[in-house]
Amino acid sequence: MKFLEARQLVDRAAQHPARPLRVALSGTLAPLDLYLRAHLARHGWNAALDTLPFGTLQQWLRAGEADPARDLLVLLPWDLLPALDWRTGLPADPLDEGAIAAALDDARQLLAPLAAQGVPLFYLAAPVPPVADTPRAQQWLEAQLYALVGGVGAALLPPEAFSLTSYLAHGAPVAAAACSAVAAELVHASLGRAAPGDVAPHKLLVTDLDGVMWRGVVGEDGPAGVRCAADGAGYPHFVYQTLLRRLRSQGVLLAVASRNDEDLARAPFRLAGSVLREEDFVAVRAGYGTKSARIRDLAEQLALGLDAVVFVDDNPVELAEVAGALPAVRTVPFPDTVDGLPAFLQALRDLFPVTARTHEDRHRTALYRQRLASAAPASGDPDALPRFLHALAMRLVVSERDPGQAGGRERAVQLINKTNQFTLNGRRRTAEEVDRVLAQGGRLFVATLEDRHGSHGEVLACVVEPGGRVTSLVMSCRVLQRGVECAFAGWLGAQLAPGLPAGAPLRLVYRATGRNAPVGAFLQQLGVSAEHRDAETPDGVEAEVEAEVEAEVEVAITPAQLEAAGRTQAPWVRIEEEPMARAHTSAHTSAHTGVVPGTPPRVAVGA
Repeated sequence: MKFLEARQLVDRAAQHPARPLRVALSGTLAPLDLYLRAHLARHGWNAALDTLPFGTLQQWLRAGEADPARDLLVLLPWDLLPALDWRTGLPADPLDEGAIAAALDDARQLLAPLAAQGVPLFYLAAPVPPVADTPRAQQWLEAQLYALVGGVGAALLPPEAFSLTSYLAHGAPVAAAACSAVAAELVHASLGRAAPGDVAPHKLLVTDLDGVMWRGVVGEDGPAGVRCAADGAGYPHFVYQTLLRRLRSQGVLLAVASRNDEDLARAPFRLAGSVLREEDFVAVRAGYGTKSARIRDLAEQLALGLDAVVFVDDNPVELAEVAGALPAVRTVPFPDTVDGLPAFLQALRDLFPVTARTHEDRHRTALYRQRLASAAPASGDPDALPRFLHALAMRLVVSERDPGQAGGRERAVQLINKTNQFTLNGRRRTAEEVDRVLAQGGRLFVATLEDRHGSHGEVLACVVEPGGRVTSLVMSCRVLQRGVECAFAGWLGAQLAPGLPAGAPLRLVYRATGRNAPVGAFLQQLGVSAEHRDAETPDGVEAEVEAEVEAEVEVAITPAQLEAAGRTQAPWVRIEEEPMARAHTSAHTSAHTGVVPGTPPRVAVGA
């Protein structure tokens, strides 16, 4: 979010109901306050924002006056150990471990009640001044800071969000460039729900193994020597595995990033004592390079944004490496004590909020494993990809969902609200909103995809409002780069053409979100661009972009253009129809390849 957009949102916030929010921070809130107000305004709230007087955080903590209904706490290293404050300079003598441990224990006693009350806690991982007498002691100190905040369940804000220049000059610890991202995180926690459009839903949990998935080091203790059973030292790891098992059943993807040989990394999951099995993970990435590189590569292969990834490790060095290289990834330290386990598990669970659980959620790991198995091979041969896609034998089954159909729109609404890459405009919609569109004569189309590796489930949803106005078009990222979107577009053009006046175009409501570049490429394949007006395709069919309304543009495109794209851009996708839900629809199934004109039943758009 840019400054001017934030300013405009705040200016219009007076029409919204008030929502109190107090940010407890040992510094000044500006310029973060503007973005906090803006992100709350985006969610329909007028922020009644408050903070603490400068330098009074410690007094506030000791007074025990936190209110879970309105407060959240942003911690800096010097809130845990005052001698670390850059503004006071370095202490005259190096700190010894006894003094450090006593100060951190005092901080833990102050923070534990807040965590138990449900006050959202954040830790801004600012650099720590060299206060210890040796590098090893300094490293130990920084590890203790991470262990403390992990033990109380604090969410980590990346080091890049801190500005020493701003803090020394104005007492403002949050870097100006990071204010919007930090504000989105804080507002997300304050509202207690996902922040559509601002905070991407977390979809992938990448975990370390040694010291996290089990007690011990598999390379030294052997697969049978590590402990993760429900007894003794294995208990924390057993409980962690049971949480991951539950997250997996809710649709969260699990993966491993470990400094081990791959055969050793996999071996403990084959033993009877492990709750999780090999097939519970979408991928196991073991080796001796940086974990950030493995996480980046895996996210690319799964077509997920880095802001959809959560990384768990017990090593503060590994956490810092990933946070530094991939600031969009949420890093969570595994607790170093059993007492820190409850807050850790709660914080981890809260990163993956559950709405409705669908069939696709329960089988998502298998679906993404199929995506990896179906990934196109790299090749310099320009014909290699088309041959590969033809060999997949893809079948796209399209159906229409009726508002009265039991469970008919559940997955479609979930897909609209979770998709960040192939989304026409990033709009989030409630089930009730979709029902209203359908009641007014709109249409909801969904599609499932199968290939020779199996079914990918329901992967596409499209909402068409009366008059041929497409206001939602989303597709799962696990089937990108197959031409599925073009095949569906061709089918849609043939389906909707009879309900439009002769020569009239459909209108696609498009907005660039910063994450939906695949849609921009899709529009180019259709022969239109949201960056040009009155463009003309080679066959003379006009496609133009209408006036911008709140960063959205209406892209006009004729049904003939859509049908042509389906024929030329995706001849390898076979389209089939389920009987349409509406009574006025022809109730038969047709099949064709590349959307042959005249084959699909022609159904008028509701007026």
